[in-house]
Amino acid sequence: MEKREFGKTGMKVSVLGFGGAEIGFEGASQANVERMLNEALDQGLNVIDTAECYVNSEELIGNTVSKRRKDFYLFSKCGHKGSYDVPAWTAAEIEASIDQSLRRLKTDYLDLIQLHSCSEETLRKGEVIEALQKAKLAGKSRFIGYSGDGAAAVYAINSGAFDALQTSVNIADQEAIELTLPLAQKKEMGVIVKRPVANVSWRHKTKPENPYYHAYWDRLNDLKYDFINGNMQLSVEKALRFTLSAPWVHTMIVGTTKPGRWRENAEVIARGALSKDEYETIRNKWKQVAGADWIGQS
Repeated sequence: MEKREFGKTGMKVSVLGFGGAEIGFEGASQANVERMLNEALDQGLNVIDTAECYVNSEELIGNTVSKRRKDFYLFSKCGHKGSYDVPAWTAAEIEASIDQSLRRLKTDYLDLIQLHSCSEETLRKGEVIEALQKAKLAGKSRFIGYSGDGAAAVYAINSGAFDALQTSVNIADQEAIELTLPLAQKKEMGVIVKRPVANVSWRHKTKPENPYYHAYWDRLNDLKYDFINGNMQLSVEKALRFTLSAPWVHTMIVGTTKPGRWRENAEVIARGALSKDEYETIRNKWKQVAGADWIGQS
């Protein structure tokens, strides 16, 4: 598995990471998570990303791989209380959330703690940034980051306070390629990409009931990429390799509850970036079709 320098942090991260949302939201069993993560770590995974609000994801990860703590970089997020719909942005709430994550993950430090999609207004107040800086000084996290998109992400990058950015980049979400990735590169920040395969939204032949898929489903319906209407395996491969091809991307986190899926995706990644022509064809289609309201999905 290829590893890339994670900005100026000194970490070398696997280009394919593991996202912990699905194991929490989809009720994965402890046995399944244990098999899946240990297999992936043996095959070259070294980035695991989760969050306080992903149901019991942190507990599942802590129970499974805390004994292998030196084998991987552990990232989590804070700013919510139990649910993504319940914000928790005071300094005391941030501190309590980080301490809770450490207990759940059965570790005494994180490699990266991230603010989880807080607004630009919240960032500008400074309290949440100071809370993360305090956690870093206390040794609770080696580095601090911002997870989000759009104007808030621009502010976070320009503040100079953060070591890393987590943002959305995929065939249906390309705002960051021009808006924030160049800024992150200038600051030498590490970049984590979430939703690198656009939630595979095109697998649904009709618009799903779950609103989580709606923005990408609608966009792909308008973009009409020719490669998403045929072989599903090939379409997922092209989508994943498109994200790999974007400039200044260091690791892409893909969530799954299926043992063996990480290896399958790793084999796709091993084929490398798309050719310049393939990449530009997708970029040009986006530039032709994307509306002004096609903003990054936090």
